[in-house]
Amino acid sequence: MEEFIGGLWHKFITRAATRSYPQAAVRLDEIERMAGVLFRALGGDPGLRVAAAADETHGARRRWLARIAHTDDTLAPARRDEETLRLPPEIALFPERSANRDLYLWLIAQAAALQAPSAENWIVHCQQAALATLTRYPGLAARYRRLVDAVIAARIPPERLPAAEAAVEREIRRALLEPGSVSELPPARRPPQPVPLWLYPSEAARAEAAAADPPADQRESAAPRPQDESRRRHKARRTPMAKPASPFLMQFRAESLLSFGEYVKVDRAQDEDADPEAGKIADQMDELAIARDARQVASKVRFDLDLPSAAVDDIPLASGILLPEWDWKKGLLKKDQCCLTELAARDAIPAPLPQRLAAPAHKLRRQFEALAPGRRWLKNQPQGSEPDLDACVRALADRRAGWRAADLASYLACERRERDMACLVLADLSMSTDAWVGDTARVIDVIQDSLLLFSEALGATGDRFALHGFSSRRRDHVRYYRIKDFDEPHNDLVRGRIAALRPGFYTRMGAAIRHATSMLARQRSALRLLLILSDGKPNDLDHYEGRYGIEDTRMSILEARKAGLKPFCVTIDVEGAGYLPHLFGVDGYTVVRKPAELPLRLPLLYSRLTDT
Repeated sequence: MEEFIGGLWHKFITRAATRSYPQAAVRLDEIERMAGVLFRALGGDPGLRVAAAADETHGARRRWLARIAHTDDTLAPARRDEETLRLPPEIALFPERSANRDLYLWLIAQAAALQAPSAENWIVHCQQAALATLTRYPGLAARYRRLVDAVIAARIPPERLPAAEAAVEREIRRALLEPGSVSELPPARRPPQPVPLWLYPSEAARAEAAAADPPADQRESAAPRPQDESRRRHKARRTPMAKPASPFLMQFRAESLLSFGEYVKVDRAQDEDADPEAGKIADQMDELAIARDARQVASKVRFDLDLPSAAVDDIPLASGILLPEWDWKKGLLKKDQCCLTELAARDAIPAPLPQRLAAPAHKLRRQFEALAPGRRWLKNQPQGSEPDLDACVRALADRRAGWRAADLASYLACERRERDMACLVLADLSMSTDAWVGDTARVIDVIQDSLLLFSEALGATGDRFALHGFSSRRRDHVRYYRIKDFDEPHNDLVRGRIAALRPGFYTRMGAAIRHATSMLARQRSALRLLLILSDGKPNDLDHYEGRYGIEDTRMSILEARKAGLKPFCVTIDVEGAGYLPHLFGVDGYTVVRKPAELPLRLPLLYSRLTDT
C-alpha cells in the first residue's frame, strides 16, 4: 500500500513540477534530415553533421516544486564544434508544436550564421550569434521576438530570486531583448537559468582534444559493432587512471550490492568482453569518467589486424607510390603523405561465372548488346542512301484511300553508332565488408557478385573498363588491388581475381581515389566514369577519421573532376545521405538501401550514367 501511494504521489508531483508540453514535443529525429538540408541551404559549413546533444546538469536555481520532484535539473544545450552541430534531442518547451519547431529553426540558423564560434565570454558570444543571425536573416526577426517572449514568460522572475541572481537575470533578459547590450554578467553564487535560445560555445578546447586522442598504436582496431554505436553525445570528464598495487586484489566486498557509479577505479585492462548493458547504463548517467593508461587493452583484436608476411601476402605489382593528402584545418595539400602499393591476389585461379549468376548475366548481356557499337537503319528519313519502300507503299495507300498522305520522298539512312567511354570501378574492400547483410551473404559477397555481373554487362558493350579495389592501414600502407586493367580482356582469370577478394583493413578513400584518377585520366575516351563502391565513411587508424577523412575525400573528388572525370558513388550506407552530398554533390551518388539488389542495379546504373 505504501508503494502504491508513493507511486501516485511521485506521478502527481512530477506532473505538477514539469514545465514542458509532451503533447507538442518535436523530436530531432523527426526533422534531422530537414535540419541538415536547412543548415547547408542557409550557408552553414557543409562538412558539419547534425547530432543530438547530451543532457547536462545546469546547476541553476529551480522552482520549489521542481526541487521537491527532482525535475528540471538537466538541459541539452545546443552547441557547435569543428565537426558537429549538436541540437537538443527533443524540444517541448512551448504548448504550440509550431513554436517548438521554430526554436529548432532558430538554433539551426544561428549555427549557419556564426561561422567561427568564439571562445570569449559566453554571454558576449551568445549575443553575437543572435545579432549575426538577425542581420543575415532578417525574416526571422518576428519568430525571434515570439520565442523571446515565450522564453522570458517561462523563466523565474527576478522578484523571486536573491539579489545577486536577480541582477544576473535582469541582464540576461536585457541581452535577449536587445542582443549586444550586455558585456558581462554580475557575479552570483549560482549559474544563471539556461537560455534555450542561445547556441552555447563548445566546451572542447584544442588542447583537450589533443589529449583525448590516444596514440595510434593504442587505438582499438576492431570495427565497431552496429549495436554499440550511439547517436547520443555524453558529457565526460577526464580522471587519473587507478594503479592498483596488486592486479588480483578484489575491488569490492563480496556481500555488497554491485552498482554502476560515476567512476570506480577498477583495473579492467585485461577485460575485453563487451558489456551488453553498457550503452543503457551510459545513457542513464549524468557524466562519464574517462581514464587512459599505457596498456593495450585491445591487443587480441589488433593481433588479427597485423599485416601478413611477405610469403603469404598478395603479390606486389608496384610499391612506394607517394600521394598527397588534404589537411582541411590548414587548407594545405600535403605532398607525399601516403604510400600506396599496387597488389594482385596471390591465390587467384581462373574460374567460370558461378551458376547462380548465369541467368541474370545472360539477361544483362542481351540488354547491353543494344548499346554496343554498330550500324542501324533509320526509316522514313528525308535523305538517305536508298528509298524506304515501306514508307512509299503506306503513302500511296493513304492517297488512294483519300487520306492526307505524307511526302513520297522517304529514304533509309544508315547510322553508325560509336561509344567512346572508359569506366574504372573502385571497390571498398575494408574490414567492414565482412559484415553480414542477410542470412546468407556478407557485404564482400555482394561486391563480388556486383563486379561479376558488371563485367558481363560491359563485355557486351565493348566499353573499356577496369576493376580495382582498396583498403588501408594508416597512411604508410594503402593497399590498391588491380583486378582488371583497361587493356586486359574479360576472362576466367579476371573472374578468379574477383572471387579471391577478401575484406581488408580500413578506408583511406582519398589516396585510393587519387591513384584511380591518375590511371583513368590516361584514357583517351570522351567520357571517363569513376564509379566508387562503398559501404561507409572514410576512416583509418590514425587521424584519418571524422571531418579530416571527409574533407580529404572531398578534395580528391574535386581533383578528379578537374581532370575531366565523372566521379559517382554507389553506397549501401543507409546514413550516407548525411555526408555524401558534401562529398559528391546532390547528383553524384546513390544509396542502395537493400544491398542484395546491388549486383543487378549496378549495371543498369552504369547504363543511365553513360546514356548520351
